[in-house]
Amino acid sequence: MGLLLRFGGRFALRVSVPFGAFLVSFAMPLACAPAAAAVQSVRHPYAAPVAEAAQRFGIPELWIWRVMHAESRGKVGAVSHAGAMGLMQIMPGTWASLTARHRLGGDPFDPRANILAGAAYLREMWDRYGDVRLMLAAYNAGPGRADAYASGRRGLPAETIAYVAKIAPELHASESAAAAPMTPSSTPGWRDAGLFAERNLPSDDAQPASPSGLAAPARTASAPLFIPLSVGRDQ
Repeated sequence: MGLLLRFGGRFALRVSVPFGAFLVSFAMPLACAPAAAAVQSVRHPYAAPVAEAAQRFGIPELWIWRVMHAESRGKVGAVSHAGAMGLMQIMPGTWASLTARHRLGGDPFDPRANILAGAAYLREMWDRYGDVRLMLAAYNAGPGRADAYASGRRGLPAETIAYVAKIAPELHASESAAAAPMTPSSTPGWRDAGLFAERNLPSDDAQPASPSGLAAPARTASAPLFIPLSVGRDQ
């Protein structure tokens, strides 16, 4: 087909453009629109609350995704044998404290509320220990148990050792720069809330986010973080 191009009304130039090329150039913007919509439609259903939780509590999104996967495999209604609830497997007592402080509502199985609660707990444990491995141990077994382990007074449950050994490398635990959270824009003072025992007065009664009820392997103060499961257990 031919196109007539005018220049200032004084002269014109006729050019020949293949009709097929004209149709393709016209149709390209229309063809891109459905593709963009398709990309939006496959976005993960928890992407928005995970991003919100990471921003609100100043931790990497990766932490939330990996803990969620380890805890519930993404099952909203998951309930453990000990009563831990939802995507992030929050214990009832921990949920009650977190929802009261952060106004998360009354439904612990609501995906957004549960993800926010888990992120809040992760941030608390990070602020308490400043170490990804101890943070994960406290999330799984409770800060009292993690404190006792860190001080060499008691070992960690075998379940917790396996839990930390699996997740910590995925969170780049050996890379302090990658592991360090951002400074949250508006985060309450964690140690002012009284939810957890002070580190110099550890308590095994403090509830973990997800429980662990196995016997603890023996450990000395000089032992590495992860010990062989064949070592004798505390009675």
